[in-house]
This record gives sequence, structure tokens and C-alpha cells, in this order.
Amino acid sequence: MNQFYAPNILTDSVLPEEESHHAVKVLRLQAGDSIVVMDGQGSMYHATIAVAHPKHCVVNSLERLDNKPVRNYRLHVAIAPTKNLDRLEWFVEKASEIGIDEISPIFCTFSERKVLKTDRIEKILVSAMKQSMQPVLTKLNEPCSFNDFIKRIATQEGQKFIAHCHEAEKVMLAKAIEPKQSVTVMIGPEGDFSDEEVAKALQAGFTAVTLGDMRLRVETAALYSCSCVAVVNQL
Repeated sequence: MNQFYAPNILTDSVLPEEESHHAVKVLRLQAGDSIVVMDGQGSMYHATIAVAHPKHCVVNSLERLDNKPVRNYRLHVAIAPTKNLDRLEWFVEKASEIGIDEISPIFCTFSERKVLKTDRIEKILVSAMKQSMQPVLTKLNEPCSFNDFIKRIATQEGQKFIAHCHEAEKVMLAKAIEPKQSVTVMIGPEGDFSDEEVAKALQAGFTAVTLGDMRLRVETAALYSCSCVAVVNQL
């Protein structure tokens, strides 16, 4: 059954314009067809199209579905946007399908990309949520500097990790993760975090981690981190 995103479905029976267009123009759904509507906040509903309009598709007969249980952990990944935007978009899509609560793009000393428009990434998150039937839409924060992120996250509870390639004492991420916890992982740019950035993170309560002996691309390292957290919480 086709899935659609409507964050205000309980108070507004009209699908957002983009979703309406997709339903009527792309999928050619008609009045009487059944669909699933997701609010991105944990609830999904079986609904019936009442008015098949490409700009304001109206639905009715909402029936709440038995939703998948919410994950027993919370994951936040801070990632330096890649020079090739396609690679960042690939990470966002796959991480959302695996399960991630929050993504923060951060600009670091060695970042090659210093500007990031988030409109397209927001759409990718919605699409991935619908495709994987995740009950909650991943939150995408506004891009910020490394320093601003550290200040914002320092007082928050949970485990905090910074993955880097410097010759220093580190622990394996998979061994450091504790299940059923809130976890934040920082992944640096192609040129890695600077020595100063690593020091600031450690001072702010982060633990330095390694992802193994492999030399990973930024988006691969970030997705590997998501997988590690997911697996530890499923054991």
C-alpha cells in the first residue's frame, strides 16, 4: 500500500501539496483508493482518498495502525558535509532506513564544503521514512560550526563519541556503546578533525573512538557508526 507523509493529518484531512501531486499525478490514485498516512511523530493511519485533487488531496476514514515499536535507543550523528553532495545524501537515506533520530551537519577546520542547503535532504528523509515504514521522521538540524555544536551538545546526557584517525588512545566504537542509551557520534570531513577539534571534544566529555583499521570515506564511516549502534541494541 502506498505511504504518504502528512504531519498534521489529525487536524487537517488534506495531504500536503507535494504528497497530493505524487498520489494523483504520479501514482494516479483515485477517490476510494486506500493509502497509509504517516505523521512522522510515531503514528501511521489507514485512510481512504475522498477527493483526488493534485494540489489538495482529501482523505477520510482514518484508522490508526498498530505501529512498529519505537527504538529503545536514541542516535544522533554529527557529520561534516562531503564535497560531493551525492555522498552525503546517500548517507542520509541509508541511515534513516537503518534508524537514526537526529542529524547535525557540522563545518570543521578541514571541511571542503562550507555551505549546505537542506531542502533536498529534508525530502530524502521523508522518502526514506515512508520507504522503510519508520514511525518517526529523522530530525535534520541546521548546519553549524564545530564549536557551536560542541557547546550545544556538551550539557546533554548520553554517550558521546568522536571518531578520528589521529595516533592517539582510542577505543573501538562497537565495544564502547552501551545499549538502550542516547548516543551521539561525530564524524569529521575528508581531512579529518584537527588536533584542536579533537581536544575540544574530549574536554567536552566525548570519548575518542576508532572504527577499525579500514580507511573509510566520510559517509561510510557515518553509516558504519549507525550500524554499530543498531546491532549493539539488537543483541
